[in-house]
Amino acid sequence: MKISYNWLKQFIELDWDAHKIGELLTDLGLEVEGISSFESVKGGLDGIVVGEVLECEKHPNADRLKLTKVTIGQNDPVQIVCGAPNVEKGQKVPVATIGTTLYTPEGEAWKIKKGKIRGEESHGMICAEDELGLGDDHDGIMVLDEHLKPGTPCSEIFEIELDQVFEIGLTPNRSDAMSHFGVARDLRAGLEQHEVFKKVNTPSTSNFSVDNRSLKIDVEVEDNTLAPRYCGVTISNILVQDSPFWLQNRLKAIGLSPINNVVDVTNYVMHELGQPLHAFDAAKIKGNQVVVKTLAKDSKFITLDGVERTLDEEDLMICDSEKPMCIAGVFGGINSGVTENTTSVFLESAYFNPVSVRKTAKRHGLNTDASFRFERGIDIDLTDYALKRAAQLIKEIAGGEISSDLVDVYPNKKEDIQVFLTFEKVNKLVGEEIPKDSIKSILASLEIKVVSVTESGLGLIIPSYRADVLREVDVIEEILRIYGYNKITFNEKFTTSIAVTSKIENHKLQSILGDLLASRSFYEIMTNSLVSQGSNAIGGATEVAQVAMLNPLSADLAVMRTSMLSSGLESIVHNLNRKQQNLKLFEFGKVYNDDKKGFKENEHLCLWITGNVTEDSWSAATQPTGFFYLKGIVNTCLERIGLNSLEEKTVSNPIFSEGLSLKQNNNQLVEFGVIKNAVLKEFDIESEVFYADFDWEAILKSIKEETVKFTEIPKFPEVKRDLALLVDENVQFKDLHDLALKTEKKLLKKVSLFDVYTGKNLPKGKKSYALSFALLDTSKTLTDKKIDAIMGKLQDAFKKEFGAELR
Repeated sequence: MKISYNWLKQFIELDWDAHKIGELLTDLGLEVEGISSFESVKGGLDGIVVGEVLECEKHPNADRLKLTKVTIGQNDPVQIVCGAPNVEKGQKVPVATIGTTLYTPEGEAWKIKKGKIRGEESHGMICAEDELGLGDDHDGIMVLDEHLKPGTPCSEIFEIELDQVFEIGLTPNRSDAMSHFGVARDLRAGLEQHEVFKKVNTPSTSNFSVDNRSLKIDVEVEDNTLAPRYCGVTISNILVQDSPFWLQNRLKAIGLSPINNVVDVTNYVMHELGQPLHAFDAAKIKGNQVVVKTLAKDSKFITLDGVERTLDEEDLMICDSEKPMCIAGVFGGINSGVTENTTSVFLESAYFNPVSVRKTAKRHGLNTDASFRFERGIDIDLTDYALKRAAQLIKEIAGGEISSDLVDVYPNKKEDIQVFLTFEKVNKLVGEEIPKDSIKSILASLEIKVVSVTESGLGLIIPSYRADVLREVDVIEEILRIYGYNKITFNEKFTTSIAVTSKIENHKLQSILGDLLASRSFYEIMTNSLVSQGSNAIGGATEVAQVAMLNPLSADLAVMRTSMLSSGLESIVHNLNRKQQNLKLFEFGKVYNDDKKGFKENEHLCLWITGNVTEDSWSAATQPTGFFYLKGIVNTCLERIGLNSLEEKTVSNPIFSEGLSLKQNNNQLVEFGVIKNAVLKEFDIESEVFYADFDWEAILKSIKEETVKFTEIPKFPEVKRDLALLVDENVQFKDLHDLALKTEKKLLKKVSLFDVYTGKNLPKGKKSYALSFALLDTSKTLTDKKIDAIMGKLQDAFKKEFGAELR
């Protein structure tokens, strides 16, 4: 939100510089994200002076150019080549001198330089209105008042406004501060804490009066729940034209483009007071009747941007006796707006239900200044005041007459919000005692009325403009905000207690595995739980009942994710497009589904790997990521949290070209593997991606509390023996590993695979495994006889169980 400092000064007298005001606003909770400068004429006409044309002749080498001599208040006149048809001897004209920077209508800068045009030197430029930013006319040069003295800076002739604009990052609850008036109210309260007492000056509407009753338009509100208050008035005999410069400058300073004097007034009052307004061309209102109602589902309506929209039965519409004219609180219609031919208007000021406006705006993908305010909740008591203010301004700058009584449909007056504030609760939440007198003065500066006083606290009535202050804690937050967070002291001593907790607590395990993965060069990511409808079915994944958003922000955020795969792949695409090729990512997150028993959410840990295991280096060859690297990471994670001896199965998930699942007691803990190329093509990923999906809730159920066991370091040496076995192709290393440990339980400590060979010189359907066996007796040194006996026993077991032969 942009706030003009000059505009702010119309409400409250300020002599602090903009940066100091910005610091105070930030302390008050209106965070100033930046302060920018505004000039009503870009460049401030710096370098532009008054010149007098002394001579004007036809250019010797060009039919459409003229050669002029112009005095600009210096000793010698300068020669300027000019192409304007209206330049003549004796004129006073604006001259851009050498070195002056001018700006195009698009804001691009260009500098005036000495040069030659068709062989003749030119020392400057005689300017047209649009070249100076003073208007749109380019038919010829500007001709100035003949009494002006040559050399006079044009910045002294034309009124140029310089302003500073605050960019405020407004939190959604602060609807009261969505205007210059609202910001001024906060500033007044903040200044009082600095012993600076100022009054907020509001525009007077005491002169509002009805000139005649020649144009009456009836108003009917069919649903007072959706439109609790609706006001309107008509203004006749207006002249629609450009707004005066002061009004244009106010709007330009905050980034709005002036349209015409009527529309500009509605925008001005909205940013001045926070009340959105809408002006209808009264001649286009059929039957001289305005009806506020909903229409049948799938009704069609063309908005101001020329788009035909399909309405929902919950969309509140402003209609005449025949047709809809406007989506209430959101966007006007194409056939009811004010144009240069408009001579009378119906001016609307209303309070619309915030939830209804928010749903309608999101449903149609519209985000306007009006909907931004309505959906956060405006001040219902401001409705008629803002209407009178706007009507008076239109009458002042567009002429005309107020031609009807002010209509105010407000059947159910909003009740005051009452809160009882206890001093004890204030001090408890703040952490130190705030003097009672300070509390009362802060409340008064915020226009919170004190209606009763007791020893324990205060009975309060909250002003209508503070839609977010409903409870005692909200009032305390307001007190602390104005009192100043920076005034709260910090204790030198921090008292806490140490809790004894279980090893298998969720957050502890997440921290353990997060640290483990980070130590292996993984980066943690956080992705959105909302995805598009197609994202949950990529690669032919099994469809589950999706949880759909009733009011999605966009088609890309329409449902809750049933899998985390697509979120991670989108992160990979984002990084690959920025030349980050080697990626190791992990995320703890939730997936959602809707089964017959209701909505469910399950937590998962997912890993994504692509590219090389390590970065390129002169000292070592790069190692591409492979399936077994991922398998090693998965097993390391499970072993770290005490899950061993798992059942391994080939995965049947359609997103994998090859993969495995690990189970314990038929409880699936993780699926991992290589993502199919068909899935990767949907994301335009050309490199291999490896993916692991841990069912975190299944893991939590499988983990058991264990007592840490310590053993003495062995005094006797470990012995290693190798076997090269010829086995069938379908035999897995895990099969041999488990059989070996089952056959020799006491002395065999470790079995590892260090070579696999298939191909030439082997019988068909066979492969070679080279296994290493580590043997250790903690009580004595192993003898060759004992070792040979164990190896023989292992060899016999392999042959009997799998038909394995020594190579």
